[in-house]
Amino acid sequence: MRLTTPRIHPVTAEKWTEEQREIVAPMQARGRIINIFRTMLTHPAAAKAFLTWGGYILSRKSTLPPREREIVILRTGFLCKSGYEWTQHVPIGQKAGLTDAEIARIKLGADAPGWSAADTSLLRAADDLHREYFVTEPVWAELTKHFNEQQRMDIVFAVGQYTQVSMLLNTFGVQLDEGQTLDPDLKGF
Repeated sequence: MRLTTPRIHPVTAEKWTEEQREIVAPMQARGRIINIFRTMLTHPAAAKAFLTWGGYILSRKSTLPPREREIVILRTGFLCKSGYEWTQHVPIGQKAGLTDAEIARIKLGADAPGWSAADTSLLRAADDLHREYFVTEPVWAELTKHFNEQQRMDIVFAVGQYTQVSMLLNTFGVQLDEGQTLDPDLKGF
């Protein structure tokens, strides 16, 4: 975690406006409201737009299968040193079919042993986008062997979205939710 206290504090339920209550109503129906969303409530117009696009990335409307989506999201969160993002998406990745060993290898990247060619291309694409803001020709050619055109677009969309998410989490100082533990590899950033 980059900050040990929030720069922008989560809005507590007692202080929610009617607009803020409308934003979180669907989340409340599914369970608790996590700190990222309680922080985003500070800016309701941005929260609404953010939830629409983020909802697409995580939905079945995205053509990228959940396991592959989580590989690029976790790699992006790790590269951005976003402890909150990593912590939130490890269990999502597990539900999507990633093993604990694969999640640990995501930190090491595409050169870690054990990845399929398709997984390697996903990790290299996330690395390219993080480093160059561009998927290089060799990596694009490898992605083309495994993913159709819309899926390749959704890879870029997912990395872009979670780069933005990591930036806001890191900068706003969004803290882990109750009961969560920070991965030791992301301490001190």
